[in-house]
Amino acid sequence: MKILNRYILKSFLSPFVATFFIILFVLIMQALWLQFDKIAGKGISLVIILKFLGYMALMMVPTALPIAILLSAIMALGNMAENYEFAAVKSAGISLQRFIRPLVMLMLVLSVSNFLFLNYVFPYASLKSKNLIYNMKMKEPGLALVPGTFNTEIPNYSIKFEEKYGEDENLLKNVLIYDLRSNTVNNKVITAKKGEIVSEEGSRYLTLILEDGYYAEDMIPNKTTVESRKRAPFTKAHFDHYEVNIDVSSIGDFDPDDVKYKTGKEMLSLRQLDFFIDSLQAPYHEFVANRAQRVYKTMRASSLMKDTVKGELLKPEILDNFDEKNKNLIADNAFIAVQGNLENLRSFKNTLKDKRKIINGYNVEFHKRIAFSIACLVLFFVGTPLGSIIRKGGFGLPMIIAITIFVIYFFLSIFGKNMAESNKVSPFIGGWLATFILLPFGALLMKRATNDKGIFNFDAFMQPVYTFFNKIFKLNKN
Repeated sequence: MKILNRYILKSFLSPFVATFFIILFVLIMQALWLQFDKIAGKGISLVIILKFLGYMALMMVPTALPIAILLSAIMALGNMAENYEFAAVKSAGISLQRFIRPLVMLMLVLSVSNFLFLNYVFPYASLKSKNLIYNMKMKEPGLALVPGTFNTEIPNYSIKFEEKYGEDENLLKNVLIYDLRSNTVNNKVITAKKGEIVSEEGSRYLTLILEDGYYAEDMIPNKTTVESRKRAPFTKAHFDHYEVNIDVSSIGDFDPDDVKYKTGKEMLSLRQLDFFIDSLQAPYHEFVANRAQRVYKTMRASSLMKDTVKGELLKPEILDNFDEKNKNLIADNAFIAVQGNLENLRSFKNTLKDKRKIINGYNVEFHKRIAFSIACLVLFFVGTPLGSIIRKGGFGLPMIIAITIFVIYFFLSIFGKNMAESNKVSPFIGGWLATFILLPFGALLMKRATNDKGIFNFDAFMQPVYTFFNKIFKLNKN
């Protein structure tokens, strides 16, 4: 029995090691391709690029591990079934469950390892990769500017433009700049139809050369009130050519130990996620209670049940107790009050949804970390019976089946995450949805593989079709 255990472990580990590194390499190359336009030709040293790839590799390990386990299980068991080794084992009275017992123990070890990796290494790699991205932006400050959104990473400025173009992607279209160096908000605005990013390596300044635009500024003193702002003078000037020198020396000031950078879901361990969820719950419930109290007071609900008319009987219809003139006045006032309260409730609903989405996002990440660790075991119990059923080894059919199953698992995981963040399902269900669906499927496959049955009885499915066409052909002959 020990020889059999060693043999099945060897049969599994050989394809597992190869597939794991192949899948990991593919995932790293995909990540590099997504960041390629930000790295290539920017003067970034090879050492920084290799560090970045190393951190990306660490982040991809928890994803590559379940895929490699699924593919290796299909390949190993499929190869044994194809060579009739599995049939020989069964003829010796050894069941499938007993045969794969050493692999189950190995899967438990890999699941625990994946959990430890997700809890400790993955957050560290996420934080360090963000640090490197900041360093890359410091090396080439133009990387910090993204089209179609307000860029606020450059201190004291908010910059927006429609698109980047040109050979070096240093030309901008329809530029909008808010100068925030003063304490007042948006009192200096610069717009231009065209712009160009100019920066030298090692320089602390980023120069924006603007063409055909306007410069507008509110002449507001330091100490100001709302009334003085309304009376403050306003200047506006057109320019054909204008240069803006921006100090970018602090854009790379990134301290990886600074707690404010550790609020991203990917950068927190499970204990930190749990603590962060609790810290978000208290302000959320306080916000809900305050808004509920505000609505209660606005609607004057405390006085709704009080009888203001003593010694008289009121008619059941409230408006019937007033004359025609007062009826119209009461109806108009009620309509205005209802419209105002409905508008407040709509704005409250959107704010509440955004706050709930943030909390749900951290909750889903907490459950997803645990579920993704268990995925190693779940996908193994899907791949093992599949391999014995399809009876095909190698990288051909097993690769197609493994990729298809993992895509389904990944899609269900993303679907559950989005549903949970939008508060349509609980974070627990959203995080475990893919596991809850694939686990019964794996149990069904294991049962059919133990009883030497296929995925489904193809003959039983096609027999009524054959019978139907045979009857038609016999009728045509007669």
